[in-house]
Amino acid sequence: SEFSFSCFVGFSSQVATVTDYGAFIKIPGCRKQGLVHRTHMSSCRVDKPSEIVDVGDKVWVKLIGKEMTDDKVKLSLSMKVVHQGTGKDLDPNNVALDQDERKKRTFRDYTSQKITLEAVLNTVCKKCGCKGHFAKECFMQPGGTKYSLIPEEEEDEVAAAGPGGDKKTSLAEEPSKKRKK
Repeated sequence: SEFSFSCFVGFSSQVATVTDYGAFIKIPGCRKQGLVHRTHMSSCRVDKPSEIVDVGDKVWVKLIGKEMTDDKVKLSLSMKVVHQGTGKDLDPNNVALDQDERKKRTFRDYTSQKITLEAVLNTVCKKCGCKGHFAKECFMQPGGTKYSLIPEEEEDEVAAAGPGGDKKTSLAEEPSKKRKK
């Protein structure tokens, strides 16, 4: 008999068997079973599914995938997107499911491609012959870009005044030194 699995948003069922990679759940109303992979048992990492569920346990599951192979239907179920106390769907728009799928995608390996980071333009100045700038930006050209250091006058004044204060105190100390001699 033809059985529609699209009606299963969240349903309660029994655990049929527990394996190293997940648990098979009985589908109510038919002889089929669905697999809750260990990655879909909890939002936390699950290494041993037998620590989460046992054969005969009642669990709330949601159908998250259906695959046809050799005229057999493989059903993927999830426990982590259904509240185990009430059966409420915690991910009605399948946002968490989409995020999980994105994490599984394999990305291209770019390690063999050489990446060079440079701040130098790939050009040669017509004025001075140096690489990395245009003639209009050349500091050798008259009227071109000029570079100069900004004098740091404030630091020089503080250093001249000494660690103890400003110029007034240093001037006041000079006459007293003369008196001692």
